[in-house]
Amino acid sequence: MDALEHHSTGERGLFFMKLIAFVENGQDRLGVNTERGVFDVAAALASQPADGVPRRVHEAIEGGSEAVRALASYVDRVLSGPAGDSFLRNEESLVFAPCVPNPGKIVCVGLNYRKHAEETNSPIPEYPVLFSKFSNSLAGHRQDVPIPKETQKMDYEVELVIVIGRKAKHVSREKALDYVFGYCAANDVSARDLQTRTHQWLLGKSCDGFCPIGPYLVTADEVGDPNNLELKCTVNGEVRQHSNTSDMIFRCDELVSYISRHMTLMPGDIILTGTPEGVILGYPKEKQVWLKHGDTMTVEVEKLGALTNRLVNEA
Repeated sequence: MDALEHHSTGERGLFFMKLIAFVENGQDRLGVNTERGVFDVAAALASQPADGVPRRVHEAIEGGSEAVRALASYVDRVLSGPAGDSFLRNEESLVFAPCVPNPGKIVCVGLNYRKHAEETNSPIPEYPVLFSKFSNSLAGHRQDVPIPKETQKMDYEVELVIVIGRKAKHVSREKALDYVFGYCAANDVSARDLQTRTHQWLLGKSCDGFCPIGPYLVTADEVGDPNNLELKCTVNGEVRQHSNTSDMIFRCDELVSYISRHMTLMPGDIILTGTPEGVILGYPKEKQVWLKHGDTMTVEVEKLGALTNRLVNEA
């Protein structure tokens, strides 16, 4: 079997791929997850140059199906050669970056699962509830997340992330998913006492490291229907959230279309689509035991891998 599956469906025409962003010598590098290990694209290109092959995640996103096809073909060709194994890295040895290292926009959707809205005693929203995070909140797989000194109420939120692949403005719901490059998992880490201090949630959502994403950026064709994916969150191995994206109030196509009617979405922009029930905020007050230093959170979305981060007290 080839290292990469060469199938494509739909108008996007993307090959099935799992992309990884990792850090080496202070630089983000592009990796491709294969059955034999993580293919180091930059190392291979330094030895075996090729035109049209993206060197970084954003180049792959921006280049769309043509760039992904070139990357897939290159990876298979190199791995089939005598030096192929020399460009493979052990995933456990990598320092992961956020799987989309430089999103122009981080758009988040609140109260987008019916059971989550119910557990927090919130009305079912008539329109998507949108807020934002900033780039300082990004974190990668296995990166520690600092607990701000100003908070006593740290919480987790497993979420599916939509990664935009084409400039999108006023797109119809029927065509919306054609503008999606792929998907990843996220943990919308939240400081609830800061979030609820005012009517604006931003303070409790945008602290440093509060938006881990990864470990993989998976192309859309491999994921299939994003509105039917299992989600799970565990804390220190204990299952806290377990649901399916089918419980979303506003589906992925509807979100892309709605947001594009109000702002132009660009390649590399990400949309966090909301979290299901099971967050600490939804517990009865007498059962709310907030996250603390040393707690390990793992969020997992079907087909997208498991994203793990440990909480540490802010220095």
